[in-house]
Amino acid sequence: MNIIIVGDGKVGYTLAEHLSQEEHNVTIVDTNDEALRRASEALDVMCVKGNGATVSALKEAGAGAADVIIAATSLDEVNMICCRTAKRLGAQYAIARVRSVEYALELSVLKQDLGIDMVINPENATAIEIARLLRFPSAANIETFYRGRVELMGFRVQPEDFFVGHPLSASSRQIRELPMLFCAAERGEQVIIPDGSFVPQAEDRLYLIGQPTGLTDFFKLLGRYTPKVKKVFIIGGGRITHYLTTILERLGMKIKIVEKSMERCLHLSEVLPHTTVLHGDGTDQELLEQEDVVNSDAFIALTDRDEDNLIISLYAMQQGLKKVVAKCNRENYAGIAQSVGLDSVISPKLITANHILQVVRGMQNSKGSVMNALYRIAGGHAEAMEFEVNDTTRNLGIPLKDLKLKKGILIAVLVHQGRVIIPDGSSSIQKGDTVIIVSRNHGILDINDIYEESRLDMGAAQ
Repeated sequence: MNIIIVGDGKVGYTLAEHLSQEEHNVTIVDTNDEALRRASEALDVMCVKGNGATVSALKEAGAGAADVIIAATSLDEVNMICCRTAKRLGAQYAIARVRSVEYALELSVLKQDLGIDMVINPENATAIEIARLLRFPSAANIETFYRGRVELMGFRVQPEDFFVGHPLSASSRQIRELPMLFCAAERGEQVIIPDGSFVPQAEDRLYLIGQPTGLTDFFKLLGRYTPKVKKVFIIGGGRITHYLTTILERLGMKIKIVEKSMERCLHLSEVLPHTTVLHGDGTDQELLEQEDVVNSDAFIALTDRDEDNLIISLYAMQQGLKKVVAKCNRENYAGIAQSVGLDSVISPKLITANHILQVVRGMQNSKGSVMNALYRIAGGHAEAMEFEVNDTTRNLGIPLKDLKLKKGILIAVLVHQGRVIIPDGSSSIQKGDTVIIVSRNHGILDINDIYEESRLDMGAAQ
């Protein structure tokens, strides 16, 4: 597909990296010479210097023949104008990054009036993800499928966990009867799609998928079920904090925010009257002690500096806080933090990339099965996807044990006539089902891509 990305910041560069890896024709438009040089040297992309909101720059980038244009500059207004102009030039699908809280209240009107097909708000999406983590503090990350009726959670294995050193096939009947499944494992640099012979080890990062009740029961058996979060301590008062606090207030949580900027403090106090807002440096340990941070149920670092977020989060962990979440866009920093036990590291740019990749793959596969969700897990080395089964899907009604799947593919969940099923070898895929698949290192576009034989082979056979 021909894809234009306007804006080569954190989000734009990450999108260009992922989309070019999936062999799309990607063109980046930006006014910054250094950003364009970096992208040109590191990625297989075309670069155009210019203002992405102008007709001349968009024409040079090929907007008239573009399948998708993604406007991801730092200015909401530029992004919206860029999408409108590109659509008039002939671009088929327009995605705008819109971050303003004020615009968020009028998105449906803006989309209709400006011809924008999709609006992505990284800060709001990040806030939703953090709120999900606070509702289930035992998990390091949570992804949802099938309107929240299926969840995927990651957690770090501890030496005292009862299943350490035993193959999954030896799990007790109590575990096997839970509506859940071990669907992926991360061991150092290695990502594994486990089967019954897989033996969990301490410090592995395991991923579970299943019904929320099953996951809750598993963590209770593990002795790691954490009571509901009631008090939340947040460092940084930016847009993510605004969106997050609005959500948490509705859930009945008490929030305390520490923010450096007095102007921002006054604004937050005005728009969030039920929240305590403090003016100060959230990286100051003396301030945190004075404000009794250790009596909080959760600690969240959301400043605009990755380094500060990680360091202060490690301090919070040392103080014994049960749930610590840090915002970090640098993947190498996130990996270092997770290696020392800080598991819940959130990246707004990766959340944004996942949303847009799902849309692009769905457009590529418009005549096949419908992809409803796409999440990258295990450091981006595995993916979990939700598909709707339709007439184009092959091998319907065949027991899973008789299917020839590509290596590193797991059919994790079937939803048949509204019933969530953890499948076994006798289960089969039926028309109308929803299927959740976990894949290691496969760019799956369609449910048919999971089978060992390719579509080309099938066509030749016919």
